[in-house]
Amino acid sequence: MSAPGTNGMPRWLPRAMILAIWIVIVFGVAGWMLLQLRGLLILLLISLFLALALEPAVNWLNQRGWPRGLATAVVLLGAFGVFLLFVSVLGSMLIGQVLDFVNQLPAMSRALLRWVNATFNTSFDPVLLLDEISDLSGTLERYASSAAENALAAGTTVLTLVFNGLAIALFTFYLTADGPKFRRTLCSVLPPRTQSEVLRAWEIAISKTGGYIYSRALLALISTGAHYVALLVLDVPYAFALALWIGVISQFIPTVGTFIGGALPVLVALLQGPFDAMWLLIFITLYQQFENYLLQPRITARTLDMHPAVAFGSVIAGAAILGAPGALLALPVGASLQAFLGVYIKRYEVAEHPLLDAVEGVEETEEPAEEKTAQRPAVATGSGGNDPVE
Repeated sequence: MSAPGTNGMPRWLPRAMILAIWIVIVFGVAGWMLLQLRGLLILLLISLFLALALEPAVNWLNQRGWPRGLATAVVLLGAFGVFLLFVSVLGSMLIGQVLDFVNQLPAMSRALLRWVNATFNTSFDPVLLLDEISDLSGTLERYASSAAENALAAGTTVLTLVFNGLAIALFTFYLTADGPKFRRTLCSVLPPRTQSEVLRAWEIAISKTGGYIYSRALLALISTGAHYVALLVLDVPYAFALALWIGVISQFIPTVGTFIGGALPVLVALLQGPFDAMWLLIFITLYQQFENYLLQPRITARTLDMHPAVAFGSVIAGAAILGAPGALLALPVGASLQAFLGVYIKRYEVAEHPLLDAVEGVEETEEPAEEKTAQRPAVATGSGGNDPVE
């Protein structure tokens, strides 16, 4: 026990108070820096995710004699080209569909008004309705003019997006091209046992993230082909663009991607007629069941073996922490963590208990104790009393 000072205060108390103040200051400065660098950290996290996803393809090219930098550039440019193709095809489809919708709006309004008057015995005037639509168009034009006046802010937003995209591309290139050198530098400051653990975790992350991307790309390709055939059969316009939309969105947006991806084709088919939209909705629903129960388990069995509830919770947690990037990164991060923990968690044999048995079909009734005794084979002991004999 420390002796009290001249004023009755323990000698260790002033130093403890100073240490506590410094700890609060350090944590405060660290928290402030994290808030200021949050945007940069999100960019680095997205770049790391993309680097882990591209590394299997880069390693495959590198093992066949390609320089690692060239292999990284080719894979990165290929992924960027696929993204540009998706955006350009989808953009042309959306612009054409919006223009067609605007041109068809008066005819659709007259047809809808005739149906309402005939069905509900009303007498709405088409001229008044068209006047209302004209007023709505004028309102939309005023909003468009207001948006045009704010073109400077929109341009700033576009420049920010372009800068962030270039930063992600640059970070991704260096993290992938210099991946072995970066891992060697990191391991050089760690003890040997920790090095093996870090490398094992890194290997699991590469396997799960790359498997997630490539399995989702394969599922998106199959989904695009199936929906393209269905849209062609139903003679829905912009069949390829809509099929590409539903294929990509349903696979790469977790949980709600199927609903978002299927809504746009159904709305476009609705312009053709209610029956086309109904048949397309039925096809999308049936294909989703086929994918969930037959196709997806076989393709993703070795990449993302996660329970649906765990996957859903991971997406919610990722969105709560990092927003949209967190929702996209949640599944591969959760799968990597699950696989990494599975290596170190020791499992034991589980004791038998009724709560652990899943009963299929009709439950069996409990047999009386007398019947169980009567059905049990008799056991007698031999002369030696050691060997049981039936």
